[in-house]
Amino acid sequence: MIYQSPWWLKTAHLQTVYPALCRKPAINLKIRRERLRTPDNDFIDIDFCGEGRRPLVILLHGLTGSSQSGYIKGLQTVFRQQGWRSAALNFRGCSGEPNQLARCYHSGDTEDIDFLYRILRQREPETPLAAVGFSLGGNVLLKWLGEQGSNVTLSAAVAVSVPLVLNICATKLDSGFSKIYRDRLLLELKEYLDTKLNYLVGIGRHEEADKIQRLGDLSSVKSFWQYDDRVVARLHGFEDVHDYYRRSSSRQYLKAIRVPTLLIQAFDDPFMTPAVLPTPEELSPNVILEVTPGGGHVGFVEGRNPLKPKYWLERRIPRFIAEQGFS
Repeated sequence: MIYQSPWWLKTAHLQTVYPALCRKPAINLKIRRERLRTPDNDFIDIDFCGEGRRPLVILLHGLTGSSQSGYIKGLQTVFRQQGWRSAALNFRGCSGEPNQLARCYHSGDTEDIDFLYRILRQREPETPLAAVGFSLGGNVLLKWLGEQGSNVTLSAAVAVSVPLVLNICATKLDSGFSKIYRDRLLLELKEYLDTKLNYLVGIGRHEEADKIQRLGDLSSVKSFWQYDDRVVARLHGFEDVHDYYRRSSSRQYLKAIRVPTLLIQAFDDPFMTPAVLPTPEELSPNVILEVTPGGGHVGFVEGRNPLKPKYWLERRIPRFIAEQGFS
């Protein structure tokens, strides 16, 4: 199943921007939200779609995304049509309500996906499970799969548009048109922190609020190198940005993956360069790397009619999962 960019959406930037700005939200999608208390006295919100004990797919969104992101809702719709259930994890503070600790989420934070997986396995030990992650969520998924090796029972996994080597991606976002994405994401992240700070003060969690206040004035932060050094590294126990990027980049974990996994990357992804792509020697026999010429970053829009766009990932991902005997 080969992806080809349509005539009306040929460039990487159009592929990246179009779904984010123009995609119509899924309708008539019945969602049940469940809040799970985490071991560190915080919470994560999970949006479940589907009923009964049918096969279940865990979904992980990207940076500044949520379970409301178009690519998440689109897959939930397709999975429901396939007769599968889905569980969309909102990373901390992404569900519409700030989380209750200073810690946020980051590209190497695998605690919450592992926690959710253990909960689901405890509830339904025999249910077929799969997982799909996009961008940051894809990095988290691949790193977790590599960390766990044979300790997880998943039928399949798919990771899309993954920043496999974080320092390369951070540098790429400092160049050319990619700076537009960088500036937008940094603005959203700063707003996220401001909202959380006010929330923590309001609920009387002053010790947690102080951790954010000690980060100082972030108005001078203009790159991910700066943000990840000033914010992510400090809030999450890394020595500095170099330590964070080194330990959290998922490419080094690919060799240890034991779950049948499809990794989909676009050669023209404006969030990274081809230098992030692994060599065949870096891949586990269980990992299939599929590099498409076009597609942008979590784009992969197709269809001849601009008024009726289709999304190739919603054909490719279910097909791969089904091919692994997911039923």
